Amino acid sequence: MENTVNKSMSIGEVLNIHRGTARILMEFGMHCLGCPHSIMESLEDACAVHGTNVDELVHQLNEFLAEAQ
Repeated sequence: MENTVNKSMSIGEVLNIHRGTARILMEFGMHCLGCPHSIMESLEDACAVHGTNVDELVHQLNEFLAEAQ
């Protein structure tokens, strides 16, 4: 499985790569990780709704995944 996150991925896809990403997602205001939007909405769309920086989120998620390997 690919262990790189990009802004077109959904929250659900990110969680499927590694459940440890939940902490980072929640730090960026995405508290309803199991809601229907988490499997349909891209990280970019979710960040727009939550007023957060998608590039910084993707960077932190990828750093976490690189360290988790």
